[in-house]
Amino acid sequence: MTKKTTKVIQTSGKRKTAIARATLKKGKGVLIINNTPIELYKPKISALRLQEPLILAGNVANEVNIKVNIHGGGFSSQTDAARVAISKALVEYKPALKQIFLDYDRAMLVPDVRFKESTKPNSQGKARSKRQKSYR
Repeated sequence: MTKKTTKVIQTSGKRKTAIARATLKKGKGVLIINNTPIELYKPKISALRLQEPLILAGNVANEVNIKVNIHGGGFSSQTDAARVAISKALVEYKPALKQIFLDYDRAMLVPDVRFKESTKPNSQGKARSKRQKSYR
């Protein structure tokens, strides 16, 4: 009795405060985001951006199932984080895709490290705002 081992790839992507974790397994080309199939994912523009790595991967995307869990951030940051996680998983599955992704958009593999600037002591809400001074 031999067990058939399937290769499971786990990757993560970040953008601002959004963190996405992608799990890639052999399958039939299904993409699930937070337990929602990509066809039903809203907003539609985010669903289209999430499908970019799959379109570039071509036939490789039809060989694997990808499940992504995202938390934190807004919908745009979540989309970018998930896009990085999906791209990294596909590259780990098939290294030949790396150059294709880099040529199309470097942000698919290299996460954007920019964050909101933190507030300073004595500031009023925003990072660089100062208290208003009265001379009279």
